[in-house]
Amino acid sequence: MRLLLGAVVAAVAVSVSGCGGEEPTDVVLVTHDSFAISDDVRAEFEASSGLKLRVLQSGDAGELLSKALLTAGNPQGDVLFGVDNNLLSRALDGDLFEPYESPRLEQVDESYVLDPEHRVTPVDHGEVCLNYDKEWFSSREIQPPRSLDDLTNPRLKGLLVVENPATSTPGLAFLLATIVRYGPGWRDFWLTLRENRVLVVDGWEEAYNTRFSGAAGEGNRPIVVSYASSPPAEVIFGQPRPEEAPTAVVEDSCFRQIEFAGVLRGTHNEDGARKLVDFMLDKRFQEDIPLSMFVFPVNPAAELPPEFEKFAVVPENPLELSPDEIGANRDRWVKEWTSVVLR
Repeated sequence: MRLLLGAVVAAVAVSVSGCGGEEPTDVVLVTHDSFAISDDVRAEFEASSGLKLRVLQSGDAGELLSKALLTAGNPQGDVLFGVDNNLLSRALDGDLFEPYESPRLEQVDESYVLDPEHRVTPVDHGEVCLNYDKEWFSSREIQPPRSLDDLTNPRLKGLLVVENPATSTPGLAFLLATIVRYGPGWRDFWLTLRENRVLVVDGWEEAYNTRFSGAAGEGNRPIVVSYASSPPAEVIFGQPRPEEAPTAVVEDSCFRQIEFAGVLRGTHNEDGARKLVDFMLDKRFQEDIPLSMFVFPVNPAAELPPEFEKFAVVPENPLELSPDEIGANRDRWVKEWTSVVLR
């Protein structure tokens, strides 16, 4: 029996040793359900790296992070993409990543680099902003909102729909925008919005496609929390395709979100993981981002598609908070918001 057991152990040892000596043939990207990449861009990475790219999608950004934290050090893949600045402190505190400073990071503006230890690499940015239905306001000869302050005006009573920050990433970003803008007075601002009959829903899908009155929406609320890239999306997917975007962005309201990629601690293919992070900063991948995921590249050499050039808004001075400040206060702010708005 002992001889048999010894033979089995030896066989396993040889097997493990053999596997350890094999060169990996793929690299696994763990990401959220909104990740997308064009077939030709994917093929280009595989040809240049000699690795097959496998994509493992894990729900929305919050679910992605929660699942990754449960397997920290023994990850399901090699690179994680999709943690944004609103969740970054949780990811870094959870020790998810191996530091890696990509040589292509030199091309990226320092304002996007939020971790000086380079445990994560900025890949894209997108701004959460108020959007409004241009035709709704013009047909009624009502002035649309131009600022966050305008939302408290009685003329806009019952016109705004927002997402719950406890259940929605854009909802959280919009809450943070109001905290940046109004400081300690943010609760009073939300109390006034409540009195002005703001509608709160669980997520972006319901807010934009069900409650919003814009071209893609079926509702009766002409102001919604969405993205700076929503107007070009309305043009690209419009049937028939409109000459002008039917929606517009309130630039004063925009809060910047930055998405990051990082080499997962415990990866079985560190070299491949680094190649993938490098590729995600490459001009080829960066130019694929707008029409694949409707966010903006961080590489300034990447050209935007014409629809983004014409209809998207990239605010010059977006509202921002440091990941540390968000991490230290996020849960408390959401609880306070809930007591003010949903009580």
